[in-house]
Amino acid sequence: MENIKVPKDSMFKNLINALTKGNIVSKLSFIVMGLGCVLRGQIVKGLLYLALQLTYLTYMATYGLDYLSKIGTLGTEAQRQIWNEELQIYENVPGDNSMLILLFSVITIVISIAMIIVYVKSVSESYYNERLKKAGKKPNSFIEDLKSLFDNNFHKTLLTLPALGVICTVILPIIFMILIAFTNFDKTHQPPGKLFTWVGLENFKNIFWNNPLQSHTFTQLFIWTIIWAICATFSNYILGMILAIMINKKGIKFKGFWRTIFVLTIAVPQFVTLLLMSRMLQELGPVNVLLQNLGLIKEPIKFLTDGTNAKLTVIIVNMWIGIPYTMLITSGILMNIPEELYESAKIDGAGPVTIFRKITLPYMLFVTTPYLITQFIGNINNFNVIFLLTGGGPLTLNYFQAGETDLLVTWLYKLTVNEQNYSLASTIGIIVFVISATLSLITYNRSASVQKEDTFQ
Repeated sequence: MENIKVPKDSMFKNLINALTKGNIVSKLSFIVMGLGCVLRGQIVKGLLYLALQLTYLTYMATYGLDYLSKIGTLGTEAQRQIWNEELQIYENVPGDNSMLILLFSVITIVISIAMIIVYVKSVSESYYNERLKKAGKKPNSFIEDLKSLFDNNFHKTLLTLPALGVICTVILPIIFMILIAFTNFDKTHQPPGKLFTWVGLENFKNIFWNNPLQSHTFTQLFIWTIIWAICATFSNYILGMILAIMINKKGIKFKGFWRTIFVLTIAVPQFVTLLLMSRMLQELGPVNVLLQNLGLIKEPIKFLTDGTNAKLTVIIVNMWIGIPYTMLITSGILMNIPEELYESAKIDGAGPVTIFRKITLPYMLFVTTPYLITQFIGNINNFNVIFLLTGGGPLTLNYFQAGETDLLVTWLYKLTVNEQNYSLASTIGIIVFVISATLSLITYNRSASVQKEDTFQ
């Protein structure tokens, strides 16, 4: 009997088998978590399961069920003031808080999902222990389970805390933000004084067609965001690559010196460079004053106060910041391109442009496609350059709470911080996420880096 191995089935298979084939102890484990473990020698583990069950039931009885019962309305009675005749003052009477109801409802749902998984695991353990007993084997002790966490189950020990961190700091906020997009949470619906409610797809309809001003703003900013992302990404990429090729070219002396000169821009924090350029390019800034003193212009150039000029300015300033990064990345890759390829191309009569188009560029694109995708999505959400250089300006009455150089992400910021229009900002955030995720997945899966991974030479 000692040589009989009892295979571990999946949790859900054990759950079904416990219900259909298990004895009375396994069936009672559906009611009392950990009972099967306690009665079969795993006392500590069984008591931990029971403690989790009691803690969950206590939480649901005191807080969870109350919040879940209000999630359909997000509260019905707002905080109000009543006059206290005895004290001759107004007193606040507590009411519902829509934001807390939504937040704790989300937390309760996530906790309940986790509890269901633990519940299934508990019943599965109980049935597995039953099978071990029938096979004449003894279930693992608590000490043996602890040792396994540092041996064959060490991956669970390492990943548990990071997974909990991701759930608490990433998953929960994302779920909360998505749900906010389906409410009317704005400056006129601020809990606890004013409650917000569910409005379904109204915010999305307003963005796309119902609200002409919001729809026009979204369309124009979306077009500018894509144009900006393309220009900012590929201008830095192509010019940085050309710069790296020029520095690495045979016959160029002091290569390290030239690299150092261009890398100096990276040594200065980006926000310092952007704020400095913002001051220098003002109508009364040093650049306009110098050009006027030299007699090159009669009136100040509106670098940041004219819509078209401002868009060109942010693209050019972004080149100053971004080209050195690309130069550093591409320099290392260029050194790894086999010299024989270039020599063969020259023997066949290929010129510099043909060599670049047929050898250098395909090789670079193959290696740097993930970097390009990252840069493109990063530029779609490039908050710093726009906000610190132009502040999204110049302002215009044709847009809803946005300027002509605002990206979708800076518009989202203004709606959140300046206008407290959280529902509309959340809607834009979801749209930006869908756009970014779709473009990333399509581009990456269609790139040579994926399709020709094993054939590129």
